[in-house]
Amino acid sequence: MSDLAAALDVVGARWALLIVERLLDGPQRYGDLQRDLGAPTNMLATRLRELEAAGVLSRLPLRHNTRAYALTDRGLALRAAIVALEHWGAENTSDPST
Repeated sequence: MSDLAAALDVVGARWALLIVERLLDGPQRYGDLQRDLGAPTNMLATRLRELEAAGVLSRLPLRHNTRAYALTDRGLALRAAIVALEHWGAENTSDPST
């Protein structure tokens, strides 16, 4: 398996990189992630579990059975890739004919 394929196994699923991008700003509560991303709740829960199992993020306990999520060092290491994808998107997705 190539290194790219291995990386996509971890963060290539729909919503995964968007979750990581939101967490680059700091820990977020589940409800805030759901509201900000607009991800279906079952999909968000699945991606959070997968990213936690992959060591990309960790769950933080809060009061009253609420949860927050924060990136691990492994997750923070995705910052450069996300910034590069944002730049690529800004330069290449507005008009595909140019």
